[in-house]
Amino acid sequence: MGCLFAIVALITPRFILIILWLFTNYLNTAFSSGWWGLLGFLFLPTTTIAYAIARNEFTNATGGVEATGIVLIVLGLLGGSGRGVARRG
Repeated sequence: MGCLFAIVALITPRFILIILWLFTNYLNTAFSSGWWGLLGFLFLPTTTIAYAIARNEFTNATGGVEATGIVLIVLGLLGGSGRGVARRG
């Protein structure tokens, strides 16, 4: 059962990225090149989703990311980095 949970936890962010790429223009407006999206898909999918949200929803007038967007990106980085750590208790 634990392995099934781990597999679902690893596949879900990548599945969301595929859905966003197929049915919306959300990732195209966040990334100027497709390579960043592809690298994010392979290595840090939760951070890639957080960056896409930050670029689309939390940008200022000059095109930079606001503080809320930076916090969201950091949360995406922290949310995706703890998956390999198993808790024993």
